[in-house]
Amino acid sequence: MSRVARPATKISRSISNSWRIKGGIRITEKILISRCLLGERVRYDAQSKACAHPLVRHWQAQGRLIGCCPEVMGGLPTPRPAAELSGGDGISVLNSRARVLDPSGVDHSAAFLRGAEAVLELAQCHAIRFALLKANSPSCSNREIYDGRFTGKLVTGIGVTTALLQEHDIQVFNEHQIDGLNTALQQ
Repeated sequence: MSRVARPATKISRSISNSWRIKGGIRITEKILISRCLLGERVRYDAQSKACAHPLVRHWQAQGRLIGCCPEVMGGLPTPRPAAELSGGDGISVLNSRARVLDPSGVDHSAAFLRGAEAVLELAQCHAIRFALLKANSPSCSNREIYDGRFTGKLVTGIGVTTALLQEHDIQVFNEHQIDGLNTALQQ
């Protein structure tokens, strides 16, 4: 839950005091973050991709980060087979025009959709406006995804969870855009 502070009339612009006004009360802004970026071993290969950026450590020390892993929240185990989007990106999966497949052709779309919905519910519970999610993930990517052929080739597109979050006006950044996230938090 958001930490409530003293009433205020204008929004701070410092990185240590990013907050906004809600109902006349100043609240600290929470940030949704991929659990693998926090160093948790939740990726398909049971590895993590810990992000050592100083701002992430700062936000974590402030208690502002809300961790999530859409694939685990959707019921998939760790480890699990790799998955890629076939026939489109996350928007197409939301609209039933593409699927999430593993290398054997098993369709994991339902689990990815359940995970995206669980992440959205978590974000809404905490009034989150910004997310820091893992680049190139079939769930979390906000710019590029793998081409659906398991060739290692990236193509323009977004993940399933990112598509759903963006539909609900939650801005998604990846671990290479942390300074941009910090700027957005200050506005």
